[in-house]
Amino acid sequence: MALLTVRAAAERLGVSYSTMKQWIYKGSVRSIRTGGGHHRIADAEIDRMLAAQGRAPRPQRRASQARGVLVAISGRNQLRGIVDEIRVDGLLAQVRLRIGDQRLTAVITRDAVDELKLKRGAAALAIIKSTEVMIAREQDKMSPV
Repeated sequence: MALLTVRAAAERLGVSYSTMKQWIYKGSVRSIRTGGGHHRIADAEIDRMLAAQGRAPRPQRRASQARGVLVAISGRNQLRGIVDEIRVDGLLAQVRLRIGDQRLTAVITRDAVDELKLKRGAAALAIIKSTEVMIAREQDKMSPV
């Protein structure tokens, strides 16, 4: 788990240092205190806040993740989010992503969850590839469809 200083976290969120400190004191931002009393903010907390604002979290890049790097893909409907919940039952797993204020649920294999090392709070990418898309709207009580 990577920890950021208050200044680095504020910069990543695009707010001032003093705003970030106020959010920490109010409890809007979860922080960890060092032995010296300084606040540190986890990368996952910054990603959570970005997702809550409808902004995509920064993709995590680590040298140890060289295997399986996504170079290019033909699917154009790519949604970045945070893993909100994983339910595993037998060979299948239900994965729920939080994308802004929306939720997306996918059913994938248990092996895929293990191979991707998906965990609650991790950044993930949903890629939607389909030849058919359904669009709906709610019917107003007063206006006919």
